[in-house]
Amino acid sequence: MGVGGAGVGVGVRTDVVVIGAGQAGLSAASGLARAGADFVVLDGEEGPGGAWRHRWPTLRVDDTHRIHDLPGLHFDPPDPTRPAAEVVPEYFGDYEREFGLGVERPVHVLGVHDSAPDLRVETDRGTWITRALINATGTWTRPFVPRYPGTFDGRQLHTADYRGPDDLGGKRVVVVGGGTSAVQLLIEIAAVAADTLWVTRRPPVFSDDTFDGRAAVARVEERVRAGLAPGSVVSVTGLLRTPAVRAAEEAGVLARRPVFDRLVPGGVAWDDGAIWDADVILWATGWRAALGHLAPLRLRGPGGGIAMDGTRVVADPRIHLVGYGPSASTIGANRAGRAAAREVLARLAGVGA
Repeated sequence: MGVGGAGVGVGVRTDVVVIGAGQAGLSAASGLARAGADFVVLDGEEGPGGAWRHRWPTLRVDDTHRIHDLPGLHFDPPDPTRPAAEVVPEYFGDYEREFGLGVERPVHVLGVHDSAPDLRVETDRGTWITRALINATGTWTRPFVPRYPGTFDGRQLHTADYRGPDDLGGKRVVVVGGGTSAVQLLIEIAAVAADTLWVTRRPPVFSDDTFDGRAAVARVEERVRAGLAPGSVVSVTGLLRTPAVRAAEEAGVLARRPVFDRLVPGGVAWDDGAIWDADVILWATGWRAALGHLAPLRLRGPGGGIAMDGTRVVADPRIHLVGYGPSASTIGANRAGRAAAREVLARLAGVGA
């Protein structure tokens, strides 16, 4: 059994390479480990935690959608008011040790190439030759900022750059985006800013219902099965109306306007002549899947996405994507990681028979 791989080198052979050690990657790796598979996990971070290592310090565990247990180890932090950027990496680190996953890090994957019947994974720390690949690179390294005409002289930052509201005190801040993160950041910024403006492309839909993660995952999965670019989970669930959200609505913080048409040096402007003076624009506009290293395999179809059957790439059954599309949430990532491990093991057993 090659849990943790055979060490860094050139042309190291293994049955399965897992790229990424976030929720989806660890879930897949634990399934491989339980089966005694020969595999390696490559992760680009300096330590455990995946994207959670980079969440803003004011995001507490009890502010997030529920963080689902990884297979075989319960997540039950004694103090849910601690920063998620501390608590979740501690949990992931415990998980890696508990199951002896031996994650190789930091390893940055430069490209994955076809070396039929195998795949060649080239990194900044050597090359791995593998029979199968489970890709779990998520989205955090690809923040998305839409383009608008004009220029803005103030400060611009993305959610990925946000480190808390303190340095926005006394500023006029535009928050762009209709997702959960946009609402969370807007609420805490409004407490210290001189003024805030919330703009979205579509009117936000708030829900008083309990968050149904499985239904949301199923609806996003319909898109990737058709080879379309995956939509966000919040686009099919709406925004949960928590007590904090209700209070913000009553205070007028969530009085949304349609997104502006262009940037101007002193703020943002609409085609009807309206201008809102701003010091800061915060782009809470989401992320795109970090799949650039898979480009040499030409997996994308004419719909702009990668056609999937479950976690398996239709165009190349050696490759599974987890933490992509329907599995980009914690509940979806867990399920996808386990499914990918099972299918990869079954396929390798059939090929080797």
